[in-house]
Amino acid sequence: MPKYVIERDIPGAGNMSPSDLQGIAQKSCSVLRQMGPEIQWLHSYIAGNKVYCVYVAPNEEKIREHAEKGGFPVTHIERVSTVIDPVTEEAVPAG
Repeated sequence: MPKYVIERDIPGAGNMSPSDLQGIAQKSCSVLRQMGPEIQWLHSYIAGNKVYCVYVAPNEEKIREHAEKGGFPVTHIERVSTVIDPVTEEAVPAG
């Protein structure tokens, strides 16, 4: 199933309290339970005034539906084409 990165502009996101973050996570999970298993939230990165969320979903429309139902802003959505990490260095033979 495709993986997506969702960029959300949320002023002050980097200064949110643990309680604020817990509330957002609870709301997101509640909406996801209602939508069923075909969309999954993997994790999010909070940096400054942005939140970058990683989801698995059949299409971008499901991502937007989740955002609308949860009241979450969506600035940009990108489908992930490839994931690399330090192990990638070892995966392809040199030459």
